[in-house]
Amino acid sequence: MTKEVNFLSNIKPFLQKTWTNSNFTEPTPIQIKAIPFILEGKDLIAESPTGTGKTVAYLLPILEQIQVENKNLQAVILAPSRELVMQIYQELQKWTEGTAISGVSLVGGANIKRQLDKLKKKPQIVVGTPGRILELIKLKKLKMHDVKTIVLDEGDQLLISEHISTVRTIVKSAQNDRQLLLFSATSLKDIDLFKAMIDREPEIIKVERNETASADVNHLYLLCEPRDKAELLRRIAAMEGMKGLVFVRDVGNMTVLAEKLKYEKVSLDVLHSELGKNDREKALQSLRNGDVKILLATDVAARGLDIEGLTHVIHSDFPSDIEQYIHRSGRTGRMGATGTVVSLVTPREERELKKYGRQLNLNIKLRRLSHGQFVEASRKK
Repeated sequence: MTKEVNFLSNIKPFLQKTWTNSNFTEPTPIQIKAIPFILEGKDLIAESPTGTGKTVAYLLPILEQIQVENKNLQAVILAPSRELVMQIYQELQKWTEGTAISGVSLVGGANIKRQLDKLKKKPQIVVGTPGRILELIKLKKLKMHDVKTIVLDEGDQLLISEHISTVRTIVKSAQNDRQLLLFSATSLKDIDLFKAMIDREPEIIKVERNETASADVNHLYLLCEPRDKAELLRRIAAMEGMKGLVFVRDVGNMTVLAEKLKYEKVSLDVLHSELGKNDREKALQSLRNGDVKILLATDVAARGLDIEGLTHVIHSDFPSDIEQYIHRSGRTGRMGATGTVVSLVTPREERELKKYGRQLNLNIKLRRLSHGQFVEASRKK
């Protein structure tokens, strides 16, 4: 352990200073396991639960190895959504403040002319969505010849059919000896897709839930019929100190639900991929600032988001699989904080939820709402 944690005393002073200013004490298990491999230049597949410090696990070694005097692009970080790109970019800005290291964010839907202007400033690190990054490579505005490291954040999402060919083309546009890092909260369905991009055997590390700072997260569920969900959400939104992220299956369901809740004067905003960039940023900010009590979100838009002080994650529509349950639920209780995960389920969905509980070793308790509190409930005979 000591050898692995040694990197903290050997990293550049500006990184040590930011580490201290961030009130970090010990590195998290994923940082302890991943950083030495990354510093050695190894390709890596890293799996660790949500909210365990994965972004810092790859940013820190990348920044340690950036050649400040070389003004060419040296690292590319890919993420599946605009929101996640902006979140990673904010973290990058925090760690590079006061240094000569430059970075930019590049997302689809944003003004490409403005992005081309940013690229004239010769960034050494770019964070972006795959479509826009590839577009700029094809326009010969992003030169990949000096790129030493490519990161796939939420890598399981970047290897699905929608993104895989774009990601593969981006990876192949860099030199063969570049390093490829994949970080995810859930297991890869097909490791061979990753291996085929590097033609080498990667290091594989996995951090189990029981190795991480024990987040104090309660998992509970309310039994209801689909027609009762809007009323339950109205009552949940009225709970004291509520700062909740509500997951809805698709934009159609969300629109109907939002209208019902707004009619009941519920303080809410919505986040989905059909919204414009400014509206999405405004919606996120409204929850972060506490201007609204709940934010209705689709899975793609909210994936990987870190919303400080988020008290509740609410599965209004049941997750499509156990991975989705993990990703959604991981928005709360990050880095050891407290949180509550609430599933609104029909009797048929209850069986599936209990199966998730057994597989994840979680005690998901049946509750009911009474006087603004979740209280014990028993099954009706």
